[in-house]
Amino acid sequence: MSTELKNFINNYVKLEDAELDDIVGRFKKRQVCKNEFLLKEGDICGDLVFVQEGCLRLFYLTGDVEISVWFAFKNSSAIDIYSFISEKPSVYFLQAIENSEVMYLPKAELLKLYQTHPKTQEMMRNFWEDAVLNLIDRFTALQRDSAEERYLQLLSKPPYLQKIPQKYLASFIGVTPTSLSRIRKNIR
Repeated sequence: MSTELKNFINNYVKLEDAELDDIVGRFKKRQVCKNEFLLKEGDICGDLVFVQEGCLRLFYLTGDVEISVWFAFKNSSAIDIYSFISEKPSVYFLQAIENSEVMYLPKAELLKLYQTHPKTQEMMRNFWEDAVLNLIDRFTALQRDSAEERYLQLLSKPPYLQKIPQKYLASFIGVTPTSLSRIRKNIR
């Protein structure tokens, strides 16, 4: 059983050991190769994904330009919330940017857990609230902060700088790779 996944769940709700073991036991494990997709535009997001190892990127296309909107590192989650909840086709791609190991819970299993372990509803409410707050922070930063300020914020998050190619970082903070190079040069 995954201690990391148990710790992740415990961040959102406190459960009895037996409940926690049952919930974690319903997750399935999958190896994902670098550049492999877990979700493509037009698909319905049917899984809640937990990253055991590696890094995933959520992005969309505008024309032929990829816009990175989220990165999921070790011991965090990855999901297209809108598609998962609404069961409508996704406008996003979820891709491994390095060889990764994930655990995933199909939505059908989550719905069963709501019946067998009612505290999973509290867990997911807390998870959704956390996700919404993170999205609001990100949206506000994109609207309020300069590109240089957004880059400086990334400097305080080493996984971003260690794992993510510069072209993905640039789109994440809303600039071109050339602009990011200029920002980095000015900061040194």
